[in-house]
Amino acid sequence: MRVLIVGSGAREHAILWKLAQSPRNPELFATPGNAGTASIATNVPAAVTDLDALVAAVREHGIDLTVVGPELPLTAGIVDRFREEGLRIFGPTQAAARIEGSKSFARGVMVGAGAPIPAFEVFEDADAAREYVRSQGGPIVIKADGLASGKGVVVAETTDDALRAVRMVSRAFGRRLVIEQRLTGQEVSVFCFTDGEYATPLVAACDYKRAYDGDEGPNTGGMGGYSPPPWWDAAMEQRIRETCIEPVIREMARQGSPFTGVLYGGLMLTDDGPAIIEFNCRLGDPEAQLILPRLENDLLDVVEASLDGSLPSLDLRWSDECTVGVVLAPSGYPGLHETGTPIEGLAKAERDALVFHAGTALAEGGGFTTGGSRTMTVVGRGETMAEARARAYAAADTIKFEGKHYRTDIASFAAE
Repeated sequence: MRVLIVGSGAREHAILWKLAQSPRNPELFATPGNAGTASIATNVPAAVTDLDALVAAVREHGIDLTVVGPELPLTAGIVDRFREEGLRIFGPTQAAARIEGSKSFARGVMVGAGAPIPAFEVFEDADAAREYVRSQGGPIVIKADGLASGKGVVVAETTDDALRAVRMVSRAFGRRLVIEQRLTGQEVSVFCFTDGEYATPLVAACDYKRAYDGDEGPNTGGMGGYSPPPWWDAAMEQRIRETCIEPVIREMARQGSPFTGVLYGGLMLTDDGPAIIEFNCRLGDPEAQLILPRLENDLLDVVEASLDGSLPSLDLRWSDECTVGVVLAPSGYPGLHETGTPIEGLAKAERDALVFHAGTALAEGGGFTTGGSRTMTVVGRGETMAEARARAYAAADTIKFEGKHYRTDIASFAAE
């Protein structure tokens, strides 16, 4: 069986790593992939949003199944296009992917589902948005309606901050804005596989979005995380499933946009219980690198069961193993930074940890160099969080490249 993964980050490397463990021994491909995926898959050059090129690649390489990693091709309609071509693909349709692609659409689904959410309003006009901000005051959250690569959300502490945010977000990302009540509590990412009706048991992870220790600095794509949270238990899983996940899946189907794929909820655990901050239509990054090592099932079986409706009989299981992931990035990330710097120590680091490549490149004559964006995610595993954390940081320290930057406080509660 030939399987293609669409994407080029550490998330896609982790998906390929998990698929490579399948006893069914699939032949793996990645488009465009990265320097790390080249060791376990055939990299095929194509942009993730070039649907014509992706269809051509699938036909050229005789691909039996395509799995989509990032949100952009999903919101661009890759699943619809592949289905029209008679090609088997895992992920939500363009209509269903609006749960990530449009915050106003997503909030409408959550309202219809009766799911717990913050108070919000949607605005098409910046002047009306500013009037609303003045009436509400800070703190308040300003969001661009569409995809913004993690840069379209501003948590404004004061009214003046919020007014500036309305101006900045509307100019950068479009006039439609969603303005929400700010929630406080513990953030958590929860994931399930779904066939449009049934949701598998949930798995949870916590990530670190800010660039520097102590949650300082600019937002990033994610600087690391851990799984499972120490407070995660069966009662919490059931409550979130029954109030936040299953009602939304049912409402998506009722509205004519059934969701098949990985549903990813960003939640806040408030004093009043869990509330939904947002939904995403795919695995997270770095969360995928944390949860896929804990999946006890064959990922290929899970994907196919999601497509053929047999998920309820699959008995999906998540292990009790702890994982801690530390993202290594070049100095200056998420701003401008140098590329082409040699990377050393990978072989030694991989003896006791998992290393998932993202922004790396193959060096002439062997080895790897730094590329764009985040460089890689180093994942430690252990029976305890302290053990997993120690392994992750030992491996992170072993890997060397000029300007290496990483947070030192991932899962600090478990520090020995």
